[in-house]
Amino acid sequence: MKPNKPSLILFFLALLCTIIFDWTEQDFFGTYAKAIVLPAIFIYYLISSEFRIRKTEGLIFFFCFVGQVYDLMDIESSEIGGVICFLIVYLLIVSIFIREHERIKLTKRDILPISIVVVFIVYLLISVLSLQLDNMKKFNMLYTVYGIVLSVLSYFCFVSYITKGTHIALLMSLMAISYIFSDIFYIFNEYFSYSVVLVLIRDITQILAYFFMVEYFLEKARIQKPIQQ
Repeated sequence: MKPNKPSLILFFLALLCTIIFDWTEQDFFGTYAKAIVLPAIFIYYLISSEFRIRKTEGLIFFFCFVGQVYDLMDIESSEIGGVICFLIVYLLIVSIFIREHERIKLTKRDILPISIVVVFIVYLLISVLSLQLDNMKKFNMLYTVYGIVLSVLSYFCFVSYITKGTHIALLMSLMAISYIFSDIFYIFNEYFSYSVVLVLIRDITQILAYFFMVEYFLEKARIQKPIQQ
């Protein structure tokens, strides 16, 4: 067995336990299962990358961890703390896209699918932000910035896949989709009537977002390694 396999197995076991405990509404055990997710995938990343971690990736893991702690603590400041942490995470990922990826070159055949993607992203952004919820009004500007940053991140991911269709672009897109669904269902679960299905979708997509993010980091490092050598 490869050295990185045990941590990956632990990650998916934590995902399975999260699904089971969410479905059976055992919040106490569910909290412990979700607490294992990030350490397990971080160890998997460290071993897979031969313990080479760059500052930006390190900061992303740090703010993901802090954001998850806020979520699991479920205290009064959890909402604002979690939003700020993941806003920083998205900004850092966008900075990686800008610095380390080739400039996207569009062709005529790309215009239609990209236009559909842009319309879809804008529609989601406006629909979610236009929810007239009393609890969101005090953080309205923060949520707006958060939504815009996530939309920019999603745009980079989807357009990269449309124009290039590479494996790394697929990982980027899967990561963006997972983050989008995680955030949308977080809002639904937070401000609408409690639903086990909403909780399951939120937790599963959030955990999968970590997995696709790590796979993206590893694939990016594999591509860049021959160039650096």
